[in-house]
Amino acid sequence: MGSREITVGAVAESLNAVRSVKHPDRIVVAITHDSRRVESGTMFVAVVGSQSDGHDFVDSAVDAGASAILTERKMDFDVGEIVVDDTRRAMAWAARAVYGEPDTSMDIVGVTGTNGKTTVAHMCESIWTAHDRSVGLVGTLGARLDGKPIELERTTPEATDLQELLATMRDSGVGIVVMEVSSHAMELHRADAVIFDVVAFTNLSQDHLDFHDDMAAYFDAKASLFVRDRARRAVINIDDLHGRRLLSMTTLEALTVGKSADADLRISEVSADEGGTRFTLEYQGESLRIFIPLIGEFNVSNAAVAAGIALVMGTPIEAIVDGLKSIPVIPGRMEAIVHDGGFLVLVDYAHTPDAISEVLQAGRSSARGRVIAVIGAAGDRDRDKRALMGAAAVRFADVTIITSDNPRSEDPGDIAAEVRRGADAVPGADTRVIVDRGEAIAAAIGLATDGDIVLILGKGHEQGIEVHGNVVPFDDRLVASEALAMRGLIRS
Repeated sequence: MGSREITVGAVAESLNAVRSVKHPDRIVVAITHDSRRVESGTMFVAVVGSQSDGHDFVDSAVDAGASAILTERKMDFDVGEIVVDDTRRAMAWAARAVYGEPDTSMDIVGVTGTNGKTTVAHMCESIWTAHDRSVGLVGTLGARLDGKPIELERTTPEATDLQELLATMRDSGVGIVVMEVSSHAMELHRADAVIFDVVAFTNLSQDHLDFHDDMAAYFDAKASLFVRDRARRAVINIDDLHGRRLLSMTTLEALTVGKSADADLRISEVSADEGGTRFTLEYQGESLRIFIPLIGEFNVSNAAVAAGIALVMGTPIEAIVDGLKSIPVIPGRMEAIVHDGGFLVLVDYAHTPDAISEVLQAGRSSARGRVIAVIGAAGDRDRDKRALMGAAAVRFADVTIITSDNPRSEDPGDIAAEVRRGADAVPGADTRVIVDRGEAIAAAIGLATDGDIVLILGKGHEQGIEVHGNVVPFDDRLVASEALAMRGLIRS
């Protein structure tokens, strides 16, 4: 989809540091790094990965009808061939050429940061829908084309998949695309060939240190998006110290947002209740009164970033106000489980120490009674944040239940013990460990009484638990609903 006919030679002209080209007149109509997706006329990219080497699958790709290959060494096949030093770096630009440079036909917005990317992207979608623009969205919850879902394997798709998706959106008449850009995507060159009209920064806190060497490397991956060969303008949250640092580094024209007195788009007069949050945005001498149907200061920050993006893109103020007040439910982001009891049950994706603190503080500001938290840390990921997650939870929750998340290859009890070590460092905390996640959620809901708020954190929209390479079906929202039904608080 979205492809056009292009010669191997024309693809080679779009790349830097080409070592050799064979059969430059061969025609290419599609491109993939997955040999299982090769069809007649496809260019196959042989990527050297951590688990396998794509060069080992070139013969399978040729047998499946590949008209060309992009490789790091000459291969003995009678197909078009481009040899480069690094296929991972090259394939984004090759895919952009094959799919007709889709980013030049649409406005493209990239959102990066540790927390808030998904919410900001969905807020932008809501704003531009209110402005009657045809919108594409790419992110953690999948892709959407004018509200219709498209499943994705990762937050930012692999370069060949991303360019094909953008081309599909272009060919469907989409005028503006908002996409989450992960640090993994930057390091693995997935978004290299997208020229963004606006890039936005939400915040930075500890996460993904199983992938990045340290926080400096993590920041550098995010900051690499804010340069002139990748983007034209920026929106930066300067309430975050990393945002301040980013502002001092970037050469892009930047709109700053935050509560800070020197922010271009300044947040003030925040007030909240169970129905949502009201606040004022002050911009160029004007005051905009905004309502969002979400609780939490962090969501005010997210809304300000989304509003800043929209302003930079020339969106009318009326559409910004209307879009923000009519944000639909974002799956797994402070998602309320509706029931007949006198307490709140919310499911959220918060899985970093900072996100846990922010979400529980939001719960604290809304609860008339206790805050009851369910948290767990993932296996085979950044171990250093586990104790920090436990400590963050007990600072703001009256009751903290530590449970399993995606344990992967680790023992879930061992992971829970590491989380508990952080929780136990805070004196007087009411901390309990229930390793079975279903039992933990049922216990939290069983404890809740009138005025309490139950926050089930970590998995959000996810619909499975990963254990030793297998994904066992599990949805926090469904499990919470079942526990509420057992208490007679949901009518069948």
